[in-house]
Amino acid sequence: MSIPWKWAAYIDPDIYKTIDEIIGICKFSKIEALELNWRFTSGKTEKEIAEMGDKFKSAGIELYSFHLPFTQDDDISCFYETRRREAVKRLMTVMEQAAFSGCGAVVLHPTTSHYDVKIEGFDKYLVQMLKSLDQLIPVAEKLNLTICLENMLPGAEGERFGSKIEHFKVFREKCASKNFGFCLDTGHSFITYGPDGPEKFFDSIKDDISAFHIQDNPGDRDLHIPPGRGLVNWTSFFRKMAQLKFSFPATVEALPFAPAQGFKYSRQSWAKMFEDLNSLVENALKL
Repeated sequence: MSIPWKWAAYIDPDIYKTIDEIIGICKFSKIEALELNWRFTSGKTEKEIAEMGDKFKSAGIELYSFHLPFTQDDDISCFYETRRREAVKRLMTVMEQAAFSGCGAVVLHPTTSHYDVKIEGFDKYLVQMLKSLDQLIPVAEKLNLTICLENMLPGAEGERFGSKIEHFKVFREKCASKNFGFCLDTGHSFITYGPDGPEKFFDSIKDDISAFHIQDNPGDRDLHIPPGRGLVNWTSFFRKMAQLKFSFPATVEALPFAPAQGFKYSRQSWAKMFEDLNSLVENALKL
C-alpha cells in the first residue's frame, strides 16, 4: 500500500534559476508536484507562463497550488482603502498568471499585518477582507481557481487576524462559494495552539481544506523545517490527513535539513528530505 497523496515541493526560482534545474531536482528526488508562486511568473507573458506550465507537466510534475504575494502591499484587509484596492488589482493579475500556468488553487493570506486583532478590531479587518473577496472570488470562479485562505501565525504582541479557529468559522459563514476554501499550515497552527494545534485546526476546518502547507518547528518559531525535525506530532496528524481522502498534492513548505552551498541544496539533500518524510507517513499509517 502506498501513501494516499502526492507531495508538492517549494523550490525557489530565485535560487534555482532555470526550469530545467528545478525539473532535474524533482526527477532525481521523485517529487511529483510543485507549488508555484509569483516569482515563477513575474515579468513573463501569458505565452511564456503557459509554456513553463506545459514544460513541468510534460516532465510529469503536477502543478496544483500557487502562493499569491504576501508583502505589506498585498494586504486584502488593509484599513487604507486605496492600498486595499491596489492590492486586489495586483492579486487579480497574479491569479490570472496562476491560471495560465495550469494551477488550480491559489493560497492567500487573510492579512499581511501583524497587529493584535483585539486592539485593532476583528470586525474592521473582516469588513475589509470581505470587500476584497467579493472581487476576488468571481475572478477565481471565472479562472476555475480555488482561493485557499491560510491560517496565520499569532502576532508578536497578541492575537493576529486569521490565526484562530474561531476566525475561520466566521470566514466560512461569510463566504459561500465552491471556489473558496482553506489552506492548513501545520507550523502556524502549532505555534498558535501548542502541541495539539495542527490537529485542532484540522478538525475545525477539515471540510473546507483545499491545500496544505506541511512544515515543522519547535513550537515558538516559524522555522519551516522538514517534518520530523521539530516537535509536531506527525503520527497523529498524518492519520487525520489520510482520513480526509483528498486528491490534491500536499505542499511541503520546508527546505532540506542539510548544509547548502550558495543557498542551494543538493539533489541528494532534496531526495533525503522526501525519503525521510515518506518513512514518517508509512510508520504513522503502518503501510
